[in-house]
Amino acid sequence: MLDQSDKPQARGRATEARSGLKTMQGEHQIRGGDQFGLRAYNKRMILNLIRQSGALPKAEIARLTGLSAQAVSVIVNALLKEKLVRKEKKVRGKVGQPHTPIALNANGVLSLGVKIGRRSLELMLVNFHGQAIEYKRFAYLAPRQKEVAVLLRRELSALLQDTDDLLRGRILGIGVAMPGQISGWTDIMGLDPADLMDWDEVDVAALIAEIADLPVEIYNDATAACAAEMVLGSALTFSSALYIYVGTFIGGGVVINGQLFEGSQRNAGAIGSMPVATPGGGEEQIIRQGSLFSLENALRAAGIDDPGMIADRLGDPRAAQAFAHWRQGAARPIAQAIAAAVSVIDFEGVVIDAMLHPPQLEALVQDVGKALRGMDLTGTSPVALRHGSIGPKARVCGAAILPLIRQFSPDQKLLVKKVATAA
Repeated sequence: MLDQSDKPQARGRATEARSGLKTMQGEHQIRGGDQFGLRAYNKRMILNLIRQSGALPKAEIARLTGLSAQAVSVIVNALLKEKLVRKEKKVRGKVGQPHTPIALNANGVLSLGVKIGRRSLELMLVNFHGQAIEYKRFAYLAPRQKEVAVLLRRELSALLQDTDDLLRGRILGIGVAMPGQISGWTDIMGLDPADLMDWDEVDVAALIAEIADLPVEIYNDATAACAAEMVLGSALTFSSALYIYVGTFIGGGVVINGQLFEGSQRNAGAIGSMPVATPGGGEEQIIRQGSLFSLENALRAAGIDDPGMIADRLGDPRAAQAFAHWRQGAARPIAQAIAAAVSVIDFEGVVIDAMLHPPQLEALVQDVGKALRGMDLTGTSPVALRHGSIGPKARVCGAAILPLIRQFSPDQKLLVKKVATAA
């Protein structure tokens, strides 16, 4: 049976993250098996524990990590000196001796996210907790490379200049989320192939590193959205899952054995390229049926045409019919993609997120679930279907937090957050 539970919702050097094992350079990078590397690993382990569990006293940190009390004390003192953690108010009056919880210093380290999309540029500055300190969005009709580069140079520079000097010095790097082939599918956008061809000649990481003088990592935009759900969201708690993000174009991510799987060519979860049946009996890629670009066109035809997020435009009463019609057309191909995916990998669950507000997303997920129940899935196991909890900012949010995870996760892999959920 289908479970549609709705759990709560360079410094001068450009680098490109090609797998979950690659990390940005810094004093916390693990080196081989030497003493420095072991100490760095233990620091990462403690930071990751506090990030996931919240403030903890040294004794509890020692118990949970298996490190000696002396080792924990030495590492925590070093982290305090580096201002990566802070002491909270001493706790008294409970069983045992008074203790002082150690918490992450929210502004001890920051990271920047850049999302280069087909309809907008987004910038997000986040703190150690992944909370947004600054967010900016700039809409455009088409992602023409020269225009986007000018916009990026101006607005990224402005954001950095407007950031307090102390905080700016704590930005460890920049994550960039963008489509794997931003020059593709130009016909869908009503463009000539030549309009976006120059993206294939541009080193985006080098361009951004030149602007910001910070390390840069490039990620597929849907993979970044999946990472945001894994780290900050509440829906993706499965050991194996298919993640689908419905944006201007649809895309996805894959989680295997609790880890984000990007693939050797970083195309894992390329849902948009999957062929599905057409109403006329042929086939075409799901990107042409399950993406929001067709809904944008319908809204424009209804006179609802502004540069804001599509989720906000759907608040217009004139949008109700167009949205219902789009969902009817998108739900079945998305369900077909899910059925094909679970036939290849025994996913426990599927999480769908989108550039939509929660009620709009829930309506889409319900329609997909209904379409999936109407299919013959004999031979496959039941799969839980949930709606994501991040929403329209998922891609830039993921871009912003991934450098933090790569830098401070003890095993340098992005893991599913362990969250207790009801059956």
